[in-house]
Amino acid sequence: MLNLERLRTLDALARHGSVSGAAEGLHITTSAVSQQMAKLEREVGQRLLAKHGRGVRLTDAGRLLAEHAARILSQVELAQADLEAQRGQVAGELRISAFPTAARGLFPAALADLKERHPALRVRSRELEPENGIRGVVRGDLDLAVVLDWYNKPMPLPDGLVKALLLDDPADVALPADHPLAGRDEIDLAELAEDEWITWGEGEFCHEWLMFTLRSKGVEPIVAHRAAESHTQLNLVAAGLGVCVAPLLGRDPLPGGVVTVPLRQRVRRHVFVVWRADADRRPSIRAAVRALRAAGERVGGTPAGGAPESAGGVPQAAAVRTAAPAS
Repeated sequence: MLNLERLRTLDALARHGSVSGAAEGLHITTSAVSQQMAKLEREVGQRLLAKHGRGVRLTDAGRLLAEHAARILSQVELAQADLEAQRGQVAGELRISAFPTAARGLFPAALADLKERHPALRVRSRELEPENGIRGVVRGDLDLAVVLDWYNKPMPLPDGLVKALLLDDPADVALPADHPLAGRDEIDLAELAEDEWITWGEGEFCHEWLMFTLRSKGVEPIVAHRAAESHTQLNLVAAGLGVCVAPLLGRDPLPGGVVTVPLRQRVRRHVFVVWRADADRRPSIRAAVRALRAAGERVGGTPAGGAPESAGGVPQAAAVRTAAPAS
């Protein structure tokens, strides 16, 4: 009889690609991963790992068993979700992430609501950029991730995930109070062609969106400063060091010396939550989605209305269909 925890370790190795990655994902030590794999090899009577440089790789037998392990663990997740749904109790542990402005703008209200309504539920939250949150859900390190895409640049999602829209988050441009355009009712992006921009880190989804959007308007952006945190960006604007895009979610209070002006072509980002399809029936997932949507309505973004709701009051989520799961 194959041991489920050892199959879980093999699955983590296959997904993370290293002993250290598997250990981090499973919240155990690297020596524990090695011990579990040694026991699994003795159980099956075949080598599952082979040395590869300073690391390891799966043998043919290891890859074959890892494929079975992924299917077995998915079925276990489905069984647990069905049992939770039958019991109807919101309990256990829920691991959730959000990108920084969503963590600031949604988590305090949503997690406090969950704590009050469902005291048997233990929520563990962390800040992660959207790409890392999605990767954590795919790998099983997270149950839910709050992520985003922009109105003109969708966020690619791997197969096997389900998503529900939380809110549409409008974005303005933030300017120093003494900027020549600060008193305008609205601004066209092309009017900022000569301004220096404060943006996100190189390669981050929001930075790539900003470059794509400015260039589509015929503007070759002058990037002066990079900051991952929106309030750092806004304080750089306050110091007169450039302009930035400022979504509504999580931006208040604005620092002194900064004004926000709407863009003529309305800019918005879609904020949504994703989870694994095999966990779709878990009451804790549905309770968290409801709490996050309620928090989104409180912060002043456009509510994610219009979607049909299931009997549990959660909007029917769309299953994501793409070519292959992310590694």
